[in-house]
Amino acid sequence: MSLCMPEPDAGVLARRAEIVAAMRAIVPGEGVIDHADGLRPYETDGLTAYRQPPLVVVLPETVAQVAAVLRWCRDHAVKVVPRGAGTSLSGGALPLADGVLLGMAKFNRILHVDYADRIAIVQPGVTNLAISRAVEDEGFYYAPDPSSQIACTIGGNVAENSGGVHCLKYGVTTNNVLGVELVTIDGEVLRLGGQGLESAGLDLLGLVVGSEGLLGVVTEVTVRILPRPETARALLIGFPELEGAGRCVGEVIAAGIIPAGMEMMDRAAIHAAEAFVNVGYPLDVEALLIVELDGPAAECAHLIEAVARIAEANGASSIRASSDDTERIAFWAGRKAAFPAAGRISPDYFCMDGTIPRRRLPDVLARMKLLSEQYGLGVINVFHAGDGNLHPMVLYDANVPGQLELAEAFGADILRLCVEVGGVLTGEHGVGVEKRDLMPAMFSAIDLAQQVELKHAFDPAALLNPGKVFPTLHRCAELGQMHVHGGKLPFPDLPRL
Repeated sequence: MSLCMPEPDAGVLARRAEIVAAMRAIVPGEGVIDHADGLRPYETDGLTAYRQPPLVVVLPETVAQVAAVLRWCRDHAVKVVPRGAGTSLSGGALPLADGVLLGMAKFNRILHVDYADRIAIVQPGVTNLAISRAVEDEGFYYAPDPSSQIACTIGGNVAENSGGVHCLKYGVTTNNVLGVELVTIDGEVLRLGGQGLESAGLDLLGLVVGSEGLLGVVTEVTVRILPRPETARALLIGFPELEGAGRCVGEVIAAGIIPAGMEMMDRAAIHAAEAFVNVGYPLDVEALLIVELDGPAAECAHLIEAVARIAEANGASSIRASSDDTERIAFWAGRKAAFPAAGRISPDYFCMDGTIPRRRLPDVLARMKLLSEQYGLGVINVFHAGDGNLHPMVLYDANVPGQLELAEAFGADILRLCVEVGGVLTGEHGVGVEKRDLMPAMFSAIDLAQQVELKHAFDPAALLNPGKVFPTLHRCAELGQMHVHGGKLPFPDLPRL
């Protein structure tokens, strides 16, 4: 592993038998896994370049068990890593050799649905897609739809503030969560938010969504459900060059049109996806836009024509509108399969996640091409074009010595480029370990110190998901964001991981 994680605490490792026995006392039966073969499935998440078996896995079934586990770990200074389905692409669920991995998979029930208030109350182990399937017979759905929605869980979506192809119009997780039940490291059960759009007091709910398991463990989530639109139609638009597709994206939004989703794929991604799912993507284009419009049928027809005119004005070489819902879903099938499709053309890849201003799309894609040539590694681009959330996939072979390190460096340069042009390090995957040491490229030492202080308000001993999000001090110094004078460190509360 080229990534540095906190050194395991030898004292905690020596107490492993005691820790396992304590966990079994709290979660009896098959709720504790401590043998090597059983731990193996938990050694990594969706960022498979990094692996580390946990000290022990605990699978609670009740809120009381979660509270008891956290309270015991606080009292005995044992670290805890919360985990959902493990689909995180930033290493957010990467375990620790001296930590309890707290798996929430058994919290998998939909507790209550209220169609009048348009809410669903679910446990964190419910998969994203399961909510939509549970309410579809009544004409409702849950809007955020990450590509991993068949597997990713609502608890993980809350942790990473996940988005999806329809986040342009309907928002990411934070825009669709009304309340959570949160268990702190002290074992205290808190309810933040509620069943309405607004709650009294500080916006602690907004703080928790996207907090990556650093503040507490979510045991219940209240989400918004929406009525299915009357009509949804999609356009498949091919462009002979990336710049025209980038301009089209900006002009559609500038015209006051907010599509339900607007995605872009480059030539490599188009060919990989088409070979994987055979949905009829044009193969003679450099860029492909998928634009979905929804609402009343008359409105959709009008907007389809308006987007087509904008595309033609920007040099579109092909425009195809879906004729029915089956064809619309087929258009999206290739986009959603882009990540597994990349596995057909490369043994390994890093799926990056950065966000840029839409107007900088052509420039950023051109500079990414230069970086690809510089590092000698391929890159495939698929992204949420409407909100500028890029998902470049850096292709490499982990069996070739040095390629993992090259891929890491290439990915880091892509993310620095995003910040340089006025964007941010992450749009929906979170920071985790992947972007942890890049945080000083976006935040000053003062910013980071304030963020750490906020974490300490919930978790004073930094036992929840340590080693994630906040960079090591020596790495900050290497990046020129922190200076050590006379052997004294500024912001001494910033933890040295």
